[in-house]
Formats: sequence, C-alpha cells, structure tokens
Amino acid sequence: MTAQTHGSNAFGAGLPPAFLRAGSSSFAEFLTQVAPDLLPSSRATLSDATELSPHGTTIVACTFPGGVMMAGDRRATMGNLIAQRDIQKVFASDEFSLVGIAGAAGIAVEMVRLFQTELEHYEKLEGAPLSLDGKANRLAAMIRQNLGLAMQGLAVLPLFAGWDTAAEQGRIFSYDATGGRYEETAFHAVGSGSVFARGSLKKVYSQQLDARACAMAVIQALYDAADDDSATGGPDLARRIFPVVMQATPDGVSRLSDAETSEIAGEVVAARMERPDGPAAGVI
Repeated sequence: MTAQTHGSNAFGAGLPPAFLRAGSSSFAEFLTQVAPDLLPSSRATLSDATELSPHGTTIVACTFPGGVMMAGDRRATMGNLIAQRDIQKVFASDEFSLVGIAGAAGIAVEMVRLFQTELEHYEKLEGAPLSLDGKANRLAAMIRQNLGLAMQGLAVLPLFAGWDTAAEQGRIFSYDATGGRYEETAFHAVGSGSVFARGSLKKVYSQQLDARACAMAVIQALYDAADDDSATGGPDLARRIFPVVMQATPDGVSRLSDAETSEIAGEVVAARMERPDGPAAGVI
C-alpha cells in the first residue's frame, strides 16, 4: 500500500460520501439527508400521545429599552400529575437570542439542541451569524417538520426572542403548530397559562421599564398564570425553586443569578400577602 493511498484512507476512513461533499449552511437539512432518524420529528407516532409525554408551560417575554427579557416557570405536567418541578424551559440559542419551550417537553428540548447546532453550523460555514429574522425563520422550519407529531398531541410551540444587532432593539417571535411565524409587540406569552400571563403583563408592563423592573413584570406574570392554571408552577419557597429568567442585550445573553431571581420572587410573594390579586395597574 502506497503512502498516498494510506493517507487517503486515513482522511476519509469510514465516512460516507455525504460527509465529504460541500453542502448547505443548514445543519438540519444535512441531518435530513444523512441521518433523518435523529430528527425530533422522526419519532414514531401514536393515536394520541398527549397523556404519555411531560408538557412544559408557561413562557413569557417582554422588551425593555436595552433588550428583551424571557422567563419560564419550572413545572412539567403529565396529565393531572406533576412530572417535574424544576425543569428548565428557557435557553440561550446563541450569543444574542433566547428560546423558551412550551408543549411536549422531550421533543422541545431536542428541537432546542438542534436549533442551537443549526445556528452554530451556519455561522461556521458562512463566517457570519444569521440575522434575527433568519434565526426566527429557521426555527419556524423546524416546527413545521414536527407537524405530524403535533397532530398526534405532541406539539412544540416555542417562544423566540433576541437582540437585533441591526435594528438595535429587542424583538419577540411566536409560532403556531404549522410553523407560522408572528412578531409580537412589547410582550407575549405561550403555554397553558399564557392567557393569564398576558393579562397580567397588560396590567404591569410599560415601555419605560428598566431591566430589573422588566424581570419583576415577567415573574409577576408567571405568578398570575400559576394562580389560575394548575399546569404552571409558581415560586417554590420551600424547595428554593424559582423561574428561569434570561435577557438578551447588546452585550449578549445572560441569566439572572439565583440570588437575583430569589430576591425578586420573594418581593412578589411578600406583596401578594397584602394584595393577593397583584399590583394595581398604572393610570395615565
């Protein structure tokens, strides 16, 4: 065996031709061609799997002058049971964007991991990150691929938000089960407690909120959602389990520390001891 032949075998040992060809900048598209069984949407469908899979809710997000804030409660339910009390539902999708998951928890977490890899793969191949609109569109395509499972009761409806470096502002995007993408203004919520969370945000939100006040607003919204929706978990003072709160700003994505979140949640709970229905809306 010549040295040249040996070197060729070493370079491509065991790799299928698809791994050696120049492809598109989409990792999800590459995975569809090479290993479609690894996609979240490839899971075998059942007549109705709704009661067999833990579901996570509720996610809220709102913008403030310096960025966008997103928070998620920690409860996952399976039917009428609490499947997990401390699940994480809000993640950094890349340096300047966030994604929160609602729906079938297992598939949602897989989708988030694939989305993170998708954005990283694109940036490595193209030498520049996707625009915020481009990221929102890529996530919509992944949700569309999951439509078959969504019709079997395993829907994933994420909330996407991030700092738009071109427009220099925080933006929020919501989706439907078919992959429809909608940009939201100021604030939004998804999940079983979203109706109550949005009602709360209508009362306490203002465009003049700073970062801490915005964090207070999203935790107030989650508290109100938990007050009326059994699938949403409120701050658990006994177990020290509090919402996950993250923000995207010109400096990137960061998560509020446990100490900060605990302090804000403690203030919310203490205030509700005096006013159970929450703070009064400001009157102009």
